[in-house]
Amino acid sequence: MSAIDLHARPSKGFEAKLAATALLLQSTADTLGPVTQASSLGAEDVVITHLINRLELDVPVFVLDTGMLHPQTLELLERTRAASRTAINVYRPVNESVIQFVGREGKDAMFRSVDLRKACCHIRKIEPLERALSGKKAWITGLRREQSNARADVPMIDSTDVATTGRVKINPLADWTWGDVWHYIQLNQVDYNPLHDDFFPSIGCAPCTRAISLGEDFRAGRWWWEDEAAKECGLHVRDEASNESRHIEIRNEEESV
Repeated sequence: MSAIDLHARPSKGFEAKLAATALLLQSTADTLGPVTQASSLGAEDVVITHLINRLELDVPVFVLDTGMLHPQTLELLERTRAASRTAINVYRPVNESVIQFVGREGKDAMFRSVDLRKACCHIRKIEPLERALSGKKAWITGLRREQSNARADVPMIDSTDVATTGRVKINPLADWTWGDVWHYIQLNQVDYNPLHDDFFPSIGCAPCTRAISLGEDFRAGRWWWEDEAAKECGLHVRDEASNESRHIEIRNEEESV
């Protein structure tokens, strides 16, 4: 059974949510530029990229090729680049940093401690992310409140970091359900990662992602060997003190898409 067959069940307010999402994307492109979309090529992100193309918005998309992505993800990346009206930019980690880290800690360092896993994420995701966001006033993500407890209060427009980064984070699918996402994919025949058909709702680097079983949490397949509280790599984290979702600036305290 495909992910579409399994999940494509729109919520009662789907049409209103879709209209609000399109309006937010249009407004973001018109008033907050320069803006870009961060895409992991997961189900939420391919929906947003499809909308950006459909609305003919001046919003380029970027993908972080960590050097550890699944073959299926890389194949989808190439298909997306070939079909997209808007630019699909790819950012990779600094090769020398990867070589030094793997040489010092080994290729399976992420399994030994949370600190080492986050250090790997920093090299492969956070540093390239900062290059991708350089000069941007806003970035668009596929965060949804339903994804995890840490994301339960994700706002559509997050201005938490404006004072420190000058950037606004836009989460146009914040109130969409998983069923809404797949209903849109089904309606518009959006190309998606076939790993979703194999019970991978959340897809990251190959060593750090597994399929989930019936009844498991949506993000249970990410860093499954770690405590639940650690399950963000650094692109999006929960600030418990302020009860807000915020982006961590690049520094030695880093952390995912």
